[in-house]
Amino acid sequence: MVHAIRIHKTGGPEVMQWEEVEVPPPGPGQVRLRHTAVGLNYIDTYQRSGLYPIPLPSGMGNEAAGVVEEVGAGVTDLAPGDRVAYSGGPIGAYAEARVMPADRLVKLPDGISDQQGAAMMLKGMTAQYLIRRTYKVQKGDTVLVHAAAGGVGLIMCQWLKHLGATVIGTVSSDAKAELARKNGCDYPIVYTREDFVERVLEITKGEKLPVVYDSVGKDTFFKSLDCLRPLGLMVTFGQSSGPYGPVDLGILAQKGSLYVTRPTLFTYVSKREDLLATANELFDVVQKGVVKISIDQTYPLKEAAQAHRDLQARKTTGSTVFTV
Repeated sequence: MVHAIRIHKTGGPEVMQWEEVEVPPPGPGQVRLRHTAVGLNYIDTYQRSGLYPIPLPSGMGNEAAGVVEEVGAGVTDLAPGDRVAYSGGPIGAYAEARVMPADRLVKLPDGISDQQGAAMMLKGMTAQYLIRRTYKVQKGDTVLVHAAAGGVGLIMCQWLKHLGATVIGTVSSDAKAELARKNGCDYPIVYTREDFVERVLEITKGEKLPVVYDSVGKDTFFKSLDCLRPLGLMVTFGQSSGPYGPVDLGILAQKGSLYVTRPTLFTYVSKREDLLATANELFDVVQKGVVKISIDQTYPLKEAAQAHRDLQARKTTGSTVFTV
């Protein structure tokens, strides 16, 4: 028997329980995996709270790294002993071991540690599709990244700077502003005392932006639209401040024939070839030192509830990893 975090009802962090679970042998197309590190992501809090409904009872977690222990029938590209990482597939990463579909696993290169793998698959591949596919950022673009000192934000700032973009970012404190600046954010805006729309207008000399990346939701959505130039794109990929509610699409016409998209990583990497291409581009920029993965907090996996409390209280920066 191994241990895993399970929930039997939705609610606050206290609904997560540390339980014994049985892990069966892998079936056809599956792999039994022993976790070495597990990632924490904001989507985990949405699933735990019921904001994103999941069938109950359920495991928790969407991202981890580990070592293959056993492969099922038909699995030819993985073998026991392989180091792998994943983001997506069945929920249940908060576990000491589990069975996973082999086609959702990616081999980790030698130059990337298990903790880095667990910290960067969801956040790093999210950054990749946002800036390379949802809106393909070009040299000379000026873009706005909300939550610039968060896990996805820090990766985006570094990668955007490498692409030759000018990066504006919102943060909640001076300490987070300095962190964002060190990671490539040219203009960190402390939104608790500055109006980010006014600052965007100042920075762009009234030109506004081709794209805004918004993972905050309710507190930023409508003001973000005011930062976009005509035909600009609003990319809303999270809602850490809560859902923004119904939107009258007529507002997009009024503000300049704007576009809005609500993408998810799971759609962008649903095909195996897209998963591998996305992961490999991420591995490449990390191995070259273009993007550094900042693991700023670690918690024992059994203390997942405290990690959720700290994440939602904005006490964390960068990436958080559970040790197993």
